Amino acid sequence: MNQQKRPKGKNQFRNIAILSGIGIEMGVIIYLAAKGGIWLDHYYQTEKGIFTAAATLLGVAIAIYVVLLQLKRIQY
Repeated sequence: MNQQKRPKGKNQFRNIAILSGIGIEMGVIIYLAAKGGIWLDHYYQTEKGIFTAAATLLGVAIAIYVVLLQLKRIQY
């Protein structure tokens, strides 16, 4: 089997760039989902914050999905 070595510089920099943005993206997605839930709770005048809880959980699920997609892009 013929294995070719890839230059580490380009892939390593690209991987660091991908990983550094994951936390920010997760935070933004969850924050926007929570703000949307708060808006829905105010709009429909719910007292228990059902929409906030549901939207935040949905935001967490979407954030995890986005992280998994980005982790697939990392080249070792």
